This record gives sequence, structure tokens and C-alpha cells, in this order.
Amino acid sequence: MNERILQVLEFNKILEYLSNQAATSLGKDLVSLLKPATGLQEVKTLQQETDEAGQVERLNLSIPLGGISDIRASVKRSVIGGILNTSECLDVANTIYGGRQVKEFVIKLEKNLPILEGLVEQITPLRELERQIKSCIDDHGQVMDSASVKLRSIRSSIRTYESRVRDKLDNYTKSNSNMLSDAIITIRNDRYVLPVKQEYRGAIGGIVHDQSASGQTLFMEPKAVVDLNNQLQEAKVAEKQEIERILRELSEYIAGAETFLLENVSVLAKIDFMFARAKLGKQMKAAMPKMNDQGFIKMRQAHHPLISTDNVVANDIEIGKDYTSIVITGPNTGGKTVTLKMIGLCTLMAQSGLQIPAYDGCEMAVFENVFADIGDEQSIEQNLSTFSSHMTNIVNIIEQVDNKTLVLFDELGAGTDPQEGAALAMSILDEVVSRDARVIATTHYPELKAYGYNRENVINASVEFNVETLQPTYRLLIGVPGRSNAFEISKRLGLNDSIIERAKDQVGVDSKSVENMIASLERSQIQAEKDYEEAHQTLMKSEELRNEIQKEWKQFEHKREELYKKAEKKAEKALQKAREEAELIIDEIRGMKSAADLKEHEWIEAKKMLEEAKPNLSSKQSTQANKPKKQSKNVLHPGDEIKLLTVNQQGTVLEKVNEDEYLVQVGIMKVKVKRNDLQAVGKQKKTMEKPLTTVKGSNYHVRPELDLRGERYEEALLRLEKYIDDVLLAGYAKVSIIHGKGTGALRTGVQEFAKRHPRIKNSRYGSMGEGGSGVTIIELQ
Repeated sequence: MNERILQVLEFNKILEYLSNQAATSLGKDLVSLLKPATGLQEVKTLQQETDEAGQVERLNLSIPLGGISDIRASVKRSVIGGILNTSECLDVANTIYGGRQVKEFVIKLEKNLPILEGLVEQITPLRELERQIKSCIDDHGQVMDSASVKLRSIRSSIRTYESRVRDKLDNYTKSNSNMLSDAIITIRNDRYVLPVKQEYRGAIGGIVHDQSASGQTLFMEPKAVVDLNNQLQEAKVAEKQEIERILRELSEYIAGAETFLLENVSVLAKIDFMFARAKLGKQMKAAMPKMNDQGFIKMRQAHHPLISTDNVVANDIEIGKDYTSIVITGPNTGGKTVTLKMIGLCTLMAQSGLQIPAYDGCEMAVFENVFADIGDEQSIEQNLSTFSSHMTNIVNIIEQVDNKTLVLFDELGAGTDPQEGAALAMSILDEVVSRDARVIATTHYPELKAYGYNRENVINASVEFNVETLQPTYRLLIGVPGRSNAFEISKRLGLNDSIIERAKDQVGVDSKSVENMIASLERSQIQAEKDYEEAHQTLMKSEELRNEIQKEWKQFEHKREELYKKAEKKAEKALQKAREEAELIIDEIRGMKSAADLKEHEWIEAKKMLEEAKPNLSSKQSTQANKPKKQSKNVLHPGDEIKLLTVNQQGTVLEKVNEDEYLVQVGIMKVKVKRNDLQAVGKQKKTMEKPLTTVKGSNYHVRPELDLRGERYEEALLRLEKYIDDVLLAGYAKVSIIHGKGTGALRTGVQEFAKRHPRIKNSRYGSMGEGGSGVTIIELQ
């Protein structure tokens, strides 16, 4: 892009606005170097950088760039052996701190910001260098006493000498006040002195360092404090030398970190530059454009970025797909030039990584060159007329035009004979269009109104004019050429109708037909836009309604899921209560098992059947599916196979007790149940198969240890009881119960359980190699 185009389209003003958004001098330096890029991938990367910073801006968060300075010159000076002053050292420390703050800020965002995250990864914290500087220099740029032991000692001596000098001089002010012009102590040539009257010079004695303008007052250093002042000056020289040594040492540290410091500064400058672009976009209410290299531009409700939104009319612009050229016709003062500049400036902004003032969904093209012939080009120095200056510029443009070019012509062919100018304008447009460039031209020549209808890839456009108010509306009408409003304006201004009619008679028939056609097109265009806006509003309302329904449906599903869960929890509590009651009954029967001839594995089988009685509840099942099926009232006979619905187990009918009750056997249990709790499965088999006995030995899948750590007390004992049943069935002789130490409650519960259980022969705590008191070893019969 040549500098002239940037000046003509006022790109430099955009850079001024952008520079005001930068938080550091580093960012401002990058702004001053900004030029539109011409590579598609480079432009896309710039736009993505701006968009990432814009995402942070939309969260109303401010990136902490305060305290960051351009320390590059100081760092380079330290590398060549220069000694940095305290302010320069402090700037280095503050920049290190600022870089670390930026890095932490981006990391804490926890958003998908790959470019920003990649940048802050390159920032080196350099905490030790910052600590060394801050331990020597305070926030006011003064070297602190704590910078070194020697400096602390020297400054202590200075304070002592100053105190002694002041004490001696105070004695003079008190005892010889009549000899002094003022009873004060002052300083001349870095030495403490007294203002002595001229006539008492000999009485005081000492060294004269200065005198007043009148010569009546001498600033004298009495002999009594000369030696003390000398000692004080020596201490101050020593202080200066020690400070210089400290600063030299700090400068060497800074020189050693040159690579990291310069890298940090480069990254911080880029981040500031990114956020400056994002802030400008937010200020302009701009949007990120989609970029292409096909010469396609599409902007909806775009406006000129340098004109206040209160004073500018937004327009829809599209070029590069159905047509490659737009010819905007119509009278002057209609806003044609503003539209032309807006398209050119938005193109330059987009190629510079800046967002453009238009609605979301806009698309911009990347051009290798943007050319513009806009404004009064008259050159007095070169003795060229307006027309000659325009033609010189146009010749230069035509020499460089290709399919990667955007060309903007303002009042093409102006400044010469209208007929010749119009013909020349059409010929120039033909040449540029034939090279597949993107062209937008403005003209007030009526001959060019038909140009768009007679050429491929060319479309007419105009700026709307309100005849009622005699003012342009500045709305761009694509597809409608501009028409003359001279007769309507004259009539509104009060010109006699007879004069207007005679003027109309002078206009040719063809011209009248064209004007009538344009008027019809204008009306159709305005109506179509109105219809489109109404349809768009209807669509937006429909979208809002659909989103609201979807939101309510999700809330309904969530509520239904919660109700399912509540019902499942309620059923689980009921089952748990029933299970606990059944366990108590089994414990009582177990105590009586000597009277009943039942084996241990039969008890285990009964308990397993109780565990499996839990129904499967699911929120995904329909309520209809959860309803129990209505049982038929057919009579059952002894030997019939049935299903006991209350425990979800199969069994056999033993006998009918009465009309509504049956005695059934389920596993080892014989129970009396209601007819409604039974479901017929099949009749008694004629031939009964002999059951097979399964022996489960030491290889059964039960582990030889049980870990109860972290379990609630009641649940742990239930698990322990089931585990003992399983290991008895598996044939284990000894098992380990891991309960941990903790409060000791679970350990005591396990010990008491072992004492009560009839099949547990012995129990003890584990040895040192077995887990100590956190494990109980149980031996089984």
C-alpha cells in the first residue's frame, strides 16, 4: 500500500484513535508502524489476535499493563558496560513485575485463548532479578540503607556528623544571635554555614562560602565545624561511591538477563497492541470480519468509522460475487464520496487486523493494492488543471491494476466536456473491469446510468434523495441508478408549473422513459427493503419463541428427573428398612438354628435371595412400566411353579391354605403369602431332575481380606456379616479384616462381632507384619 492511498482514505486518523487506546509506549510504537497486510493468512492471524483480546474486553476485565516501560535502551546500555541510574533499574523491576501480572491474568481466565496463552508462555518471570533490584531501590527511586552493610554504616556516620555539626551551630545561634542576620542554619556548597552580619566577620571567624546580594550578610563556616564538615563530606563521597558500586552490580545483573528482558518487552508490546485494537473495535461497536482472497466484500449496516454514529447513515454493501463493479450515480451532496471512502477505509482496517464498524457476519477481501482517485487533485505547483491531475493519477492506477486490486473512482471523468467526460469514464471503467479488479465509481453523468444495464459484472447504485425535505437520506440503493430531481425540487421551491412543463417538453422521450423507470425501481427497492425488515423481525421473534420453548422444555425434563430421583430414594429407604427388619429376623432364627436342621450354606443362600430382592428403579422407565401387572385369579395347585413378586424370586406351591392364601417354598423358606403376591410361571414337571450340588472351595472368588476403611459403622458391619458367610462357603480357614485405627469404634465393632458369631473360632489384632491394630485376624471353624 502506498502512502498516498493511506492519506487519501484518512487511515492516519484511525492510527491516532488506535494509539490513544494503547496502555504503554511499547504499544504506541507498534501502532505507529502499522500498515495493512496483503497476505490472507497474516490478516486472519491479526483478526484472530484482535478477537481474542475482544473476548476479554467483553468480560469487562482490564489486562494489567500498568508499570510496564520501554526498557530496551537501558538494557542495551547495560550490556555495553553502562551503569544504569536508580530510575532505570526501577523501570526494569516494574516491567518484570508487570509481565508476570499479565501472565497470571491470562492463565486465570481459563478460556480458550490459544494466541494469548502462547504469548504469555514466552514471558519469563525473572523473580530473582526483580527481588535484587527492589531490595536495593525503593519505590521513589532512592537506594535504601539495606542495599549493603557498608552503605548502612556510611549513612549512619553521615547522620552522626550532621547531628554534631548542627549541635555546634545551634550553640552559635543561641549565644551569638546578635551577630547573625537570622538565627538559622543553612547550606552553601554542600557545607553547613551561618548567615553572619558583615561587621561581625572577624568575631565569628572561619570560611566565607557566599554573601547576600547587598553584601551585608556573609555565609560563614565557623572554624569549630570545619573539621566536622570535612568528615561529613568524606562520608558523602564514600556514600556516592558505594551507591555507584551497587548500581554497577545491578546493571551487570540486568545485562545478564538481556535475552529474557527483551523477549518479555516484545511480548508485552504485542499484547498491548492486540488489546488496543480490541478496545478501538469495542468503542466503534465494530465486528470481526471473515476474510477471503476472492475479492468478495459483504457488509451489513456499515458506517464510516471516522463519523459519529449520530451523524452517519449505515448502509449495506456487497461486491465481488454477482458483480465486480458498482457505479453510483446521482446529484452531488448525496453522500457518494462518503460511501466510497467508507468502503476503502474499512478494507484497509480489516487488512490491518482491526474490526470494522458493521454488523456481525460481515466479510472482507484481502487486496494486494487499493487505489483511489478522490477529491480535488488540482496541482498549482505542477501547473495542472483538475482534469489533468485526475487523469495523471488514473493513468498510474491503470498501469498497476489486476484481479487483486480494489479501485475507487470519485466523479470519474469530471472536469471536462460532459459528453467527452462520460465517454472517457465508460472506457476507463471497461478497461479496469476487464482486468477483473473490484471497482466502485461515483459520477453525476446521466449517460452512465445505462452503463450498468449494458455491461456484465456491473451494477448501478444511487443515494436516496427525499424530495419532500429536499435533503439526501444518504441511504445507498444497490441496483437503482440515481435520477434527476430538478423538476421536483423546483416545484417544491415554488417555480411556476408552466415553466416546469415547458422544461419537461425539452427533455427527450428516451430520457423521460429512463427517469420513469428509475423512479419505479426506487419505489420497488424501498418496498422490498421494508418487506425484508418486517420478515426479519418476524423471524427474530420466532427464534426467541423457539429458544424460550426449548428452555422451558429443558426445565421440565430437569424437574421430571428430580422427581424420579426423589421417588427412587424414597423406595430405597423403604427397601433398606425392610432389609434391616429381615436381617434382625434372620439373626434371631440363626440363634435357634440348633433346633432347625439347616446347613450354613442354606442360610447364606437365603440371605443372598434377600439381597437380590431389590427392584431396579430407573428414571428413564415410564410410569406405566413401573405399575405391577394385574394378576389373574386362576386357582394354583400344589407343585405349580410361581414367582413371589414381593422378593422377585421363583418357588413352588406346597398347598392351598384358604381362598386367598397359599403355602409356598422359595429357596429354603416356606412362607404363607397372599394370592395377589403370586404370579403363575408353569405347572409341576412330570419328571423332577435331581439337583446338582456345587462345592465352592478355596479357589472361590472371595478375597482373603476385607477392607472396611471409610465405611459407616452400620454399613461396615452388614458388609462384614455377608463377607463371613461368603468365606465360610468358600472354605477359608483364616481371613483379615482391615478396619484401620481411627477413633477405634469400627475396630471395637469388628471384635464384638467376632465374639458373637458361632462359626468364628478365634480373633486377634494383626502382628507388625500384618498391619498391627488396624487389622483383625479371624480364624474360622
